[in-house]
Amino acid sequence: MNKAITDGVDLMPRRFGEGLDVWSNQDGTPGSTTYDGQCTAAIVPSDSDFGTCLELLKTDNTQKLRYMLETPLLPGCYLQVTARIKAVSGNLPTVRIAGWAGNTNGHVNGLVETGPATTLTSYGEVVEIRAIIGAGNRGGVDMVWGTGPVFGHFGLDLTGHNGGIVRIEDIRIEDATSVFLRNMMDWVDVRDYGAIGDGVTDDSAAFEAADTAAGGRTVLVSEGVYHLANHVTFESRVRFEGTVTMPVDIRLSLTRNFDFPSYVDAFGNEELALKKALQALFNFTDHDSLDLCGRRIQLSEPLDVHAAVNNRDTYSNRRVLRNGELESDGSASWDTEVYTALASYSASQPTKLGNVAGISQIPVGSLVEGVGVGREVYVRSKNVPAGTIELSLPLYGAPGQQVYTFKRFKYLLDFSGFTYVQRFNVADVEFLCMGNCSALMIPSDGLAFQVRDCFITTPKDRGITSIGHGCAGLTLDRNQFLSNEQATDIGDRVSIAFNVNSNDAKIRDNRAVRFKHFGVLAGTGHMILSNHFFQGDNAQTDERTAGIVLSSTNCMTILGGNYVDNCSIDWTNEHDATPDDQNGFSFGGLTVDGNIFYGSHAPAWFSFLRIKPCGSGHYINGLHVSGNTFRHSGGSLERVDRVDDSIAPLDPVKFLNIRFEGNTYNNIDNRTFNPATVEIDQNVVAQTWDGDFTGLLPFGGKTRKVVGVMAHNQIQNAANGGIYTMPYSVPGLGNGGEIIRLHWSEPVKGKVYVTAQADNLG
Repeated sequence: MNKAITDGVDLMPRRFGEGLDVWSNQDGTPGSTTYDGQCTAAIVPSDSDFGTCLELLKTDNTQKLRYMLETPLLPGCYLQVTARIKAVSGNLPTVRIAGWAGNTNGHVNGLVETGPATTLTSYGEVVEIRAIIGAGNRGGVDMVWGTGPVFGHFGLDLTGHNGGIVRIEDIRIEDATSVFLRNMMDWVDVRDYGAIGDGVTDDSAAFEAADTAAGGRTVLVSEGVYHLANHVTFESRVRFEGTVTMPVDIRLSLTRNFDFPSYVDAFGNEELALKKALQALFNFTDHDSLDLCGRRIQLSEPLDVHAAVNNRDTYSNRRVLRNGELESDGSASWDTEVYTALASYSASQPTKLGNVAGISQIPVGSLVEGVGVGREVYVRSKNVPAGTIELSLPLYGAPGQQVYTFKRFKYLLDFSGFTYVQRFNVADVEFLCMGNCSALMIPSDGLAFQVRDCFITTPKDRGITSIGHGCAGLTLDRNQFLSNEQATDIGDRVSIAFNVNSNDAKIRDNRAVRFKHFGVLAGTGHMILSNHFFQGDNAQTDERTAGIVLSSTNCMTILGGNYVDNCSIDWTNEHDATPDDQNGFSFGGLTVDGNIFYGSHAPAWFSFLRIKPCGSGHYINGLHVSGNTFRHSGGSLERVDRVDDSIAPLDPVKFLNIRFEGNTYNNIDNRTFNPATVEIDQNVVAQTWDGDFTGLLPFGGKTRKVVGVMAHNQIQNAANGGIYTMPYSVPGLGNGGEIIRLHWSEPVKGKVYVTAQADNLG
């Protein structure tokens, strides 16, 4: 680069022979006195070494010679000032290049304005002195002026003893940028725009200036530590040889190479780099996603995403974190915090604990345990002055006052500090918990959070946790949940793959291995499709737990195409503050279609479909179970459906709209149907025939009505004559209501097939 050639900039000062009226004996600024007409200065027309030159008598302690015209200082341009000088007579002075730094406001103070000094040692010897002036703090730059000055008055100083006479050749000012940079550059260096790189001085303005000047080229952050005290956004690509430091609340946005490796290069620390990259992602980066580029990132503590972002409580634009691995280092920072506190509860405020003792120490996001507390209830928020805690879900049977236990698990990524986040995606990321921590806690509120194609590997306690309604519209697609408890007996497991508190979750194509539960879902409107979750153990113990827990009565949920292995689907209302039926819809709105249910070496009492009412008066009001395969090996199961009446039974008299049909059964003692058909083979004439539906109807249902009677061959009377009248039926007889009775017009014999249902039409 040569500005005189490329930009036509005139850097060279006027020759001495053209007059001394532009050569000052002061700073060279307007109004300065000149050497024109001074008796101490003369033009020598034909010096043997210099030709036309200036002869000068030193009379001042610091004798100045300055060119009065302004020499421009251009960003990224370095100037070299050169003078050749020789002593003629008298005392031998010391000589140095010197200048005066200025801008539109006048003199720029605080800068070095002199170059290296050289003492003349003999008469007649030609000595060349030079100095380089520029914005950047680079090796070889004698006067580092930064970007403040825009012009200078250059020349030289004579110091030392007075009385000496010297001759000076015409002073040269040239573009010396090529000393530092290649003639054809595809990058600009931040040091050329005033960056200091001492780790203390704020280099933000220099970074912005370099970015502005880059014009499509790459910005080079050369070796050094650069402190940025203000936000910096690069519109150019950036390459880091040095590193940067920034306050927590200050952002670095790399809009042309926004990826994790670039932030590692910038900050020199992977954990800090991830925080600063996420901070930028939630602000402006001109990107919708942060690519980890396959990097493994070891975290020394839970990554609080809200604290890292620092300037937002809510966010609603789509953002994606993708393609990498997060890992815990196993330090004490990952230890679960456990607290106990006395608190009060009232069903009239179903999601609030009051009068909480020691509330300040209880962290938001803690799991709540106590009498009458359902599974996966969390501290959503707290009001310390009021002494109240907001819960993620109501409690079904909590006393008015009790001591609760609060467990705060630690998560690799923790979004709980946000009040609302919408459309955040995590894709192709492995959460490598290594039994030290949990994986992901989503925000307290939000919509359409998505986790896809991820591995949740060996979480200590939880895979994905929702502490509020941030799970509304949650999508979990094609993830692998790999338990840390695969060698642990079923009854001793504690880890849960995920939970949902709100509505409309899509749980699709996931695989989960040996958790206590695959998922605990409150809310309604869920689609649980094509998942494979298995929960057996090596010891073949009698314990079995739920793979899926549904805790809303009228759940409007589909379970389709899943492989349910050695676990059950449990349907409860354990998140209902008034668990008795209040003339609502009760248990309904569930479709279980086309699934594989498989068990091995399970106890005979184990069932794949279980309903547990936590209050009285409940019944089934809309259930469709069809096209499923129920199979068991290593013994047989009594049946596939069961009611857990440890708190309250279902009321079978109220059953409505149940279809249990088209399923296949292997090693199941009592196959379940609704409608169900039995054969009555009456060998002797009788006017009443009984049909026994024991064990056939779902969930302890009674025969509510007979919907079909079909004779097999002729029905005959005592005289073996054909009878063509239809019987009438009476259902619900016997101790359990499992008997129906047909009443004929006269005593008859023969065979019929009777179809009965445990439900009425709603």
